[in-house]
Amino acid sequence: MNKRSSANQIAFRYRTVDSSTGVTRETAKRVAERLGVDETQAIHMALHEMAVKLLPQYEADDAPLTVAQVRQIKKLVPQGKKRSVRSSLFEVALA
Repeated sequence: MNKRSSANQIAFRYRTVDSSTGVTRETAKRVAERLGVDETQAIHMALHEMAVKLLPQYEADDAPLTVAQVRQIKKLVPQGKKRSVRSSLFEVALA
């Protein structure tokens, strides 16, 4: 028998009504049934989808682009169309 660590689990409470911040158990059951999985797997799938959409899928670079790198990128961009170059794809936390 595999004993699960309570440190790796959280309490999950369904909402009493469906809203933008949660769903009822009935809705979770319907989603799980539609996906052909159990409720726990449906929750994992939903969290995975959010993680892919919201979190970077690769590590941040060591440092911002240099002036020379930005210049080189701008030189390679097709002319005649308005474009911009971002120096960061990640939010920078201010200390």
